[in-house]
Amino acid sequence: MSEVEELIKQITTCTKCRLCKKRTNAVPGDGSYESEIMFIGEGPGKDEDAQGKPFVGAAGKLLTQLIESIGLKRSDVFIANVVKCRPPENRDPEPDEIAACFPYLKKQVEIIKPKLIVTLGRHSMGRFLPGLKISEVHGQPKRANGIWQDRQVYLPLYHPAAALYDPSKREVLFRDFKKIPIILKKINS
Repeated sequence: MSEVEELIKQITTCTKCRLCKKRTNAVPGDGSYESEIMFIGEGPGKDEDAQGKPFVGAAGKLLTQLIESIGLKRSDVFIANVVKCRPPENRDPEPDEIAACFPYLKKQVEIIKPKLIVTLGRHSMGRFLPGLKISEVHGQPKRANGIWQDRQVYLPLYHPAAALYDPSKREVLFRDFKKIPIILKKINS
């Protein structure tokens, strides 16, 4: 069994926190384990729980449009969440749930070794860039201690669901997404 297959098995059979009790499916993540870009959201919703894949509902459709707006496909990137099981009623993940799932996310980052981690929403951002406010730093690349490298580049963005609830954030998200190829070019030069 490969390292990736073993990790997926661990995630799908995990019972480390109460979120496992009501899940239909754990949501390990989806995409290329060789991607330069890793998107990290907050947690699975109803559609994700049903299908076992991240970002497949309305927010996922918007995320796909955003990814395609910069000339990529979903299969070119890796998409994961801070927690791998759906919080009841789509509530925010609790700190102990985030902590229980973090070893899995950490291992994914170690395997993928992304050059850019794009955090989607405040819970994802808070895991890697604590103490910042998404409304103040969205679209601004930040360097901070990373999991597989000392000076990881993070790009905090609004969660696509935020743009579904507040249409003014949709334009902001598309504008912030346009920065991704520019940031990658700088990283790679």
